[in-house]
Amino acid sequence: MKSLAAGALLAGTVLAAVPGGVRAEADSLRHPQEVHLEQIRQLTFGGENAEAYWSPDGEELIFQSQRPPFGCDQIFRLGLEEGAEPLLVSTGKGRTTCAYFHGDEHILYSSTHAASPECPPPPDRSRGYVWPLYDSYEIYRARKDGSELTALTDNQVYDAEATVCPVDGSILFTSTRDGDLELYRMKADGSEVQRLTEAPGYDGGAFFSADCSKIVWRASRFASEEELQDYQELLARGLVRPGRLELWVAEADGSEPRQITYLGAASFAPYFYPSGERVMFSTNHGNENPREFDLWAVDVDGTDLERITFSPGFDGFPMFSPDGSRLAFASNRNQGAPGETNVFVTRWVERSEETEAAEASPADRFHSDVAWLADDARGGRGLGSEGLEASARWLAQGFEELGLEPAGDEGTFFHRFDAAVALERGEGTELTLEGRRVGRRAFVPAAFSARTEVEAPVVAAGYGIVSPEAGHDDYAGLDVEGKIVAVRRFAPPVEALEQERRLSDVRFKAFTARERGAVGLLVVDLPETEAGEELPEEAPMPGLRVDAKGDAGIPVAYLSRRAGERLFGPAAASEPLTARLKVALEILTEPAENVAARVPAGAPEPLPGKVLVGAHYDHLGHGGSGSLAPDSEAIHNGADDNASGTAGLLEVARHLMAHRGELTRDVVLVAFSGEESGLLGSSAFVRRPPAGVDLSGVKAMINMDMIGRLRDNRLAVLGTATADEWPALVADACRDAALACTQGGDGYGPSDQMPFYTA
Repeated sequence: MKSLAAGALLAGTVLAAVPGGVRAEADSLRHPQEVHLEQIRQLTFGGENAEAYWSPDGEELIFQSQRPPFGCDQIFRLGLEEGAEPLLVSTGKGRTTCAYFHGDEHILYSSTHAASPECPPPPDRSRGYVWPLYDSYEIYRARKDGSELTALTDNQVYDAEATVCPVDGSILFTSTRDGDLELYRMKADGSEVQRLTEAPGYDGGAFFSADCSKIVWRASRFASEEELQDYQELLARGLVRPGRLELWVAEADGSEPRQITYLGAASFAPYFYPSGERVMFSTNHGNENPREFDLWAVDVDGTDLERITFSPGFDGFPMFSPDGSRLAFASNRNQGAPGETNVFVTRWVERSEETEAAEASPADRFHSDVAWLADDARGGRGLGSEGLEASARWLAQGFEELGLEPAGDEGTFFHRFDAAVALERGEGTELTLEGRRVGRRAFVPAAFSARTEVEAPVVAAGYGIVSPEAGHDDYAGLDVEGKIVAVRRFAPPVEALEQERRLSDVRFKAFTARERGAVGLLVVDLPETEAGEELPEEAPMPGLRVDAKGDAGIPVAYLSRRAGERLFGPAAASEPLTARLKVALEILTEPAENVAARVPAGAPEPLPGKVLVGAHYDHLGHGGSGSLAPDSEAIHNGADDNASGTAGLLEVARHLMAHRGELTRDVVLVAFSGEESGLLGSSAFVRRPPAGVDLSGVKAMINMDMIGRLRDNRLAVLGTATADEWPALVADACRDAALACTQGGDGYGPSDQMPFYTA
């Protein structure tokens, strides 16, 4: 501890301001466009001064400064009264960084002085602009005057960038202790260290919100293995390249991390507004000169991006005073010499008409569109409701204002169809086995059955399940081409099969049978049993409820156990029965409409075919059986499902129109109705598309359902196994958007892609 005691002798020394700075009137320090800033005061004059953070009482700042007689940064306190001079509170030895007040009587900072009293060597910039990560940095706590210096970390790794929760005094910091630059939280005395981040890349410069419920930080993520390798090679040399950093927000324990900027720039030094709902930060976004940094602000959901400062040079390290009335920041403005950075304080001016003139960003537009669709005035957008009709008109108007061509019926944006609201068994529905009619009560047609008649031999195919993952294939060795397939209902008691619920879904079993050439499907609740084992009680056959997710393409019926058991077993395998199945379902309907538009290809030599992008704009209205709260009659607003997909569809339209000259194929955009009632709109679009939309020429269908629930910056992209091209296309798109994507699976599933896939 001798080095600590000796170093502390300099602490508490008052140093005069560096000469050469030019004092200016407050108004002259403000750029005319800086409408949020008022009465700017310059507190330091000359040298390099930055990272100035407020004391809990709002009476002084603590900051780092490189000034004589020191060769590298040291930590100073500075009062706000006129003529106040900086007070040295670090040891005066080594290099220090990232100071912060720790309650009313203590301070924190990181320092290298314990390893050496000399300044550590500057970073090797042979590989470009990099920041050093000195492994001699440790975090120290001291009294406000610099005395009673205590090390809170002792790891011989990079421990720095410490900030404090004002509620409990816990400390948020960055460390390489686990091999990567990650965020950690520890108690005020340095105990009980918890790691908060996991992803490869730089996570640092973190701050708490005022109530300590959230944290915000800067992070680097990588678009390729080459970028990750470059980062890791630099990290091994104690360096990091800060060229591209984005901002992230999470709960205070690190859970639910989410990226809030996608600027592709160097964004850092984020700090929460007092409300905790907005963040100010420094970035070179939008500047041709990468050294030109300004203060910007953004909401914690990524909307309302706004530029705050406009002065040439560097503006950074913003921090609101505890009462939110003032802002401290570092800036190059009013330099006395090139390279000078000084500390400034300004009165903060909240929003005015002048500050509301900023152009809406894509995130803002998306947020606004979701808010309109999910407003109580839309009544939950239930099928047949005034709110859904108003939404259709609003969408058509939006497409028209964006310049899209109508792609609906008769030159309109509307593709009208009859939505099924009830289903009845038609008189012609019948089933015969070997010429003998099965009683009316012994079989029930499936709601998704094709309405047709077939006659063919019956082949039993176990449970009708194929799962390569579970090593199960009920069709192995069977030829079902042109046959009616009989399958057992549900799934066998095999854990791997029971866990994948869709395998027992009869619609999926029909799809599986049809894919193998079957012309019909009969379903019997007849589990496989061991010899002498008693069968469980038979499940009731399902009733006829509207479930028109596009018909199965083949007739499907449920048989009672007594009527259907003879379709299974050795006798049936050796002498297959012949069945005739006719399904006649009567559908009660009411008018509904999809909203369809087209963006024609603008490239000089367009390619044949088109791409279709869809989302459903209906929701559950006031709830009901399809709701997660079936007994509630409250408005189900559906912001996520699926105002988010609909708002995404509009943003796709804006983007395509802005880049139409690069578009090599026509794109058809469709907002489907009736999805929540059984894929009614998309099924109708497939059965009877508008006259101007030839589905035989569709190259791809992209469905955007529930795209608004992004967590951990992870996106699930389903159906990528439906075409060889998808995996690489999706991987590239996710990389470019800095999203962690999971992908895979076929096109089967309860959303609007399925009618297109099954067709």
